[in-house]
Amino acid sequence: MAVSQASSKFTGGCQCGAVRYRLDAEPHDANLCHCRMCQKAGGGPFMAFASVPTPAFVVTRGEIALYKSSEIADRGFCRDCGTPLTYAGRGADHISVTLGSLDVPGRVAPDVQLGVEGEVAWLRRALAAPATRSEDWLASKRLTSAGSHQHPDYDT
Repeated sequence: MAVSQASSKFTGGCQCGAVRYRLDAEPHDANLCHCRMCQKAGGGPFMAFASVPTPAFVVTRGEIALYKSSEIADRGFCRDCGTPLTYAGRGADHISVTLGSLDVPGRVAPDVQLGVEGEVAWLRRALAAPATRSEDWLASKRLTSAGSHQHPDYDT
């Protein structure tokens, strides 16, 4: 399968930079999952994923640790910083990556929600709450920077 110029630009990694990856295919089947396993795995009210054929997921730095979260799937994460990176159904021909671990997470938009029985009651109300930009929140605390130790959103 030929890799298109556009698809080769999908890269991502963990928060500390120990693990980096690239996608050699366009991500598809993007979704939000509200199930309780995803809530616990991501530490939030839902997780966001998109899939690629397994051979199109290429780890370019480090090694992904795996956790057998159920009888049907393994979840991949960075052993150093804990960033959730992948979800792989056993025997599947594709792997899902967490949208938040992509260098440009806004390039892939979920178009379906799964596990909606687990949606937390306050989610829709919270998403409609007043919004504040990070720099405004920092200024309200009289801070100029958070002093992030996060790896940049590009390969180094």
